[in-house]
Amino acid sequence: MTTYARTEPTDQEPDIRARPPLVREFLLVAGLFLAYKLGRRAANGHVEEAFRNAGNVWDLERALHLPGEGAVQGLLLHSQPLIQAANTYYAAVHFPATALFLVWLYWRRPLHYLWSRRVLAVLTGGALVLHLVFPLAPPRMLPAAGLVDTGQVYGPTVYGATPATDTMANQFAAMPSLHVGWAVMVAVGLIAATRSRWRWLWLLHPAITLLVVVATANHYWLDAIVVVAMLAVALAVLRMPGSRMDPGARTGMRTRTDAMCAEAMRTGVDARTSVAASPPARIPAEIVVPDQAPAEAPVRAPADTGAGR
Repeated sequence: MTTYARTEPTDQEPDIRARPPLVREFLLVAGLFLAYKLGRRAANGHVEEAFRNAGNVWDLERALHLPGEGAVQGLLLHSQPLIQAANTYYAAVHFPATALFLVWLYWRRPLHYLWSRRVLAVLTGGALVLHLVFPLAPPRMLPAAGLVDTGQVYGPTVYGATPATDTMANQFAAMPSLHVGWAVMVAVGLIAATRSRWRWLWLLHPAITLLVVVATANHYWLDAIVVVAMLAVALAVLRMPGSRMDPGARTGMRTRTDAMCAEAMRTGVDARTSVAASPPARIPAEIVVPDQAPAEAPVRAPADTGAGR
């Protein structure tokens, strides 16, 4: 019997062998998050440098003719419920969405989970280094920007009223925007791990996040541009599972081999043994070529004996 392999991964059969131990992963992710939070706290105290860098970033954006952050904020300030929804999205979606993304991948796509976790760890570590070496006050604090601190005015907010004494977060770590970076990675990871025709709608998450961080005056455009560039480098270094195609995949042999291996795992039979033991394919009778008659021996000329001379 001929087995036809499916060309797309199924959602019902994740490769549980690739799934790392749950407790180890929980401790690892929690440790990385704690290290990042402590690192951000260690970057506090550079107030003068943060405002000086903010002025330079603002001037650079104007030199690059980037759209003003105030124009985006103005679109939302016409409606208080809308600006409050943006504040809520900024405060409540960032961490839960990323956590749910990792949990789903861990359960349904273990290989993609390992890849995404590594990319997020590299991106977050790089962002922490940049926070330490380039403290940056957000546009809501910059007088030249003339923007409204929507979190403090309309709520809700995750930041203290006095940035220099905020014990919960480092408000001078605007560059780069991990809100945008994590949101882009969530979209990229889900698009790569699924095959639904609607999977491209996940790009709405980073698009809305970008709109929110700019409209609430928590980040500059350059904060988002820099983090996307950092993510692109991380994605180039850490390859996605299945991105390398071997020559057998071009001829369809890889698909057939994967199907045979999967069948062997279910039945407990070695794939190579089953191939060797399988009977040769039978040729239908209607296309069997009849045996040819053996070639006749060539007629040999009689030897010249000279009798007729």
